[in-house]
Amino acid sequence: MEAYRDQYATLFNNGRHVAVIGISVDPDTALASWMRDEQFPMVFASDTGGVVGRQYGAWNDKYKLDDRSLFVVGPDGRVTYVAQPFKELVPKAYADLAAAVDALAPKDSAETKGSR
Repeated sequence: MEAYRDQYATLFNNGRHVAVIGISVDPDTALASWMRDEQFPMVFASDTGGVVGRQYGAWNDKYKLDDRSLFVVGPDGRVTYVAQPFKELVPKAYADLAAAVDALAPKDSAETKGSR
């Protein structure tokens, strides 16, 4: 998650037209404390029972936790990109993620025209 935080501006357009939600089996109080302490610009959600992980095929039943899957969901609610698992030590994984996020950015807005 630190890599997401450190590359937030480039990977996630500094939060413009994208929401980043980290989902973990950790309790909400632990996630909130970690988010504050490490100054994460994204939000975290607690999935202590693995409900979300099971729905997305990211649940590891043996260890009772969500794996390092990554999903990009478009504005229409459809999953547009999946990395299972997301390989956080591989630079190409971040380039692929950035491309998937960029592909969902509005193409005709004044904001995007002015930044290109």
